[in-house]
Amino acid sequence: MSEKMYEEAWNYTMKVLHDEYKLNNKEDEFTLWFNMNYVEDTIDTITISFSSDFLLTAIQKRGNIDIVKNKLREITGQSNLNLKCIVKESPIVEKSSDNSDEEKNEDDIKSVEKNSDNKNSKSESDSSKSSEKKSHSLLNEKFTFDTFIPGENSNYAYNAAFAVAKNPGKRYNPILLYGGSGLGKTHLMQSIGNYIYNENPKAKICYVSAENFVNDFTSSLKFKKENEFKNKYRNLDVLLLDDIHFLQGKEGTQGELFYTFEALSQKNAQMVFTCDRPIKEIKDMADRLVSRISNGLCIDLQPPNYETRIAILQKKLQILGKSLNQEIIDYVAKNVETNVRDLESALQNILGYEELIGQEPNLDNVKNLLRDLLSSSYAENISLDIIKKVIADEYQISVADLTGKKRDKKFVIPRQIAIYIAREITEISFMELGREMGGKDHSTIMHAYNTISEKIKFDPSLESRIQLFIREIKEYKNVNK
Repeated sequence: MSEKMYEEAWNYTMKVLHDEYKLNNKEDEFTLWFNMNYVEDTIDTITISFSSDFLLTAIQKRGNIDIVKNKLREITGQSNLNLKCIVKESPIVEKSSDNSDEEKNEDDIKSVEKNSDNKNSKSESDSSKSSEKKSHSLLNEKFTFDTFIPGENSNYAYNAAFAVAKNPGKRYNPILLYGGSGLGKTHLMQSIGNYIYNENPKAKICYVSAENFVNDFTSSLKFKKENEFKNKYRNLDVLLLDDIHFLQGKEGTQGELFYTFEALSQKNAQMVFTCDRPIKEIKDMADRLVSRISNGLCIDLQPPNYETRIAILQKKLQILGKSLNQEIIDYVAKNVETNVRDLESALQNILGYEELIGQEPNLDNVKNLLRDLLSSSYAENISLDIIKKVIADEYQISVADLTGKKRDKKFVIPRQIAIYIAREITEISFMELGREMGGKDHSTIMHAYNTISEKIKFDPSLESRIQLFIREIKEYKNVNK
């Protein structure tokens, strides 16, 4: 039974958030992505409604539900207060805001995919044969060869990955897929795993990020369970290790991976790795590990060309059961040139607008909706040196002081801001950033980043200042390139 204890707090919270976004000239963003309504409440839960399943998924992925929840907890002082989300048209469909983004609506997407036209390629017909089978617990079932759109810049990687899936451990072993963020490395890697699992459900397949591999290894040492760790990884049929650049500088884990590599090679187990750059360009990586991986098939994934971007957008629309004016599709494909993830983000913004307004946006609407996304994509290849120089100049300190070890407030705050901006607009890792910021360790850099992340949640003026710095950094790059 609803107590309506929190209705007033809900209204006040939304007003505060609205004022914050308005102050930062983001009122349109608030209107689009905070479109949720109070329904009822109990002693520790507020039920809120959304106009559609799609809107709930989109808003949840943007993290706005958590923003509201945290602000509510701050205003009410109730740290255990939660939100329960329902779709207005179907109150039975419920989802807790604390659940993973990826879980929502997967069944709906799968059903649409099954009804969509298959490609003519043999790969799709082969993988669709087993689409009814149980999914692997470690793999995202949406990452299949069916849903990957190969183009001129990714055909080689797609064909090689499919060849590996057809004959694991035989032709291309190991295989390394490398390239920038959002280009499909993880998609292809998990497609291999899903295909093999559908063909042979008894196969021992492990998908793991390099970060979790490190955590597993250090945990095994801490609790004296080294044998369990070895049994887990050295007896696999397929090892899918994502983002191995994270192992940079971690000598103990690299040594364990080397011995795992050797054990799996002897039993012809398939190994697939991904990385953000060629393996030989990673500093502080053991030579013997670099040599083993380099002796396999190493493939560079490049951003999709215009024709491929068109195909990707059309495929995504088909999966979602949506349509857009071709002029809008062309505009997105021509202007979002970075990666598939940014294409998906652009499409989500447009479809979210259509859902809320009730009509397809025109080209002027789309240009306005994508203004921030297109601006952020221009930040690609901004160097850390530019960031350091701009921030140092703004705070009237030297770059040496910015990257140094002085703990005075006048140095610490700009240092933390520089670290935060570098992580937001570049692909640099925490470890690399630590080296470039005066040899600081990974945890120090993470602390600096998290400190600013938390501060901007409660200080709109700081967020505005950081956005101003980012614009100056981009302008500096464009003027001096």
